[in-house]
Amino acid sequence: MGTTTKGTAKVTLPAGNQILITREFNAPRHLVWRAYTTPELVKRWWSGERGSVTSAEIDLRVGGSWRYVMDANGFEVAFHGEYREIQEPDRLVNTEAYEGIPEPDEHAGLITITLTEHDGRTALEMLCEYRDETDRDAVINSGMEGGMQESLDALEVVATTLT
Repeated sequence: MGTTTKGTAKVTLPAGNQILITREFNAPRHLVWRAYTTPELVKRWWSGERGSVTSAEIDLRVGGSWRYVMDANGFEVAFHGEYREIQEPDRLVNTEAYEGIPEPDEHAGLITITLTEHDGRTALEMLCEYRDETDRDAVINSGMEGGMQESLDALEVVATTLT
């Protein structure tokens, strides 16, 4: 198992096609879930320090879709996917495709998020599974970790401001 951690979240590579991200939040699970699944709150954290979110569309139901767009210094970055499983506030499974590559849906990851609460703190486990090691490595080599670390830090800030 490899580790590539550079921030508050721990990033490991448990299998050839997987990335596992774990992080603890100083907020209860229901608030982390709310911040993660509410469009106006996603706009406050998803871009981290990389730009500003211009669109966050969420149809939170099995078979529903989501799409986030950010302006990164004049460059549009967009991701989209479909919800496969929803167990509020414990588990969320969805696809994730980066729109900046040819045939994004062919290279989409399957993202499984599990939230576990203990003493008012929430542990997040995000398992990202790709069709093969090449796609997984493309994600790692894209520089995604820096943005992901910033996003999760901002997610904690947003979650801790909610009641």
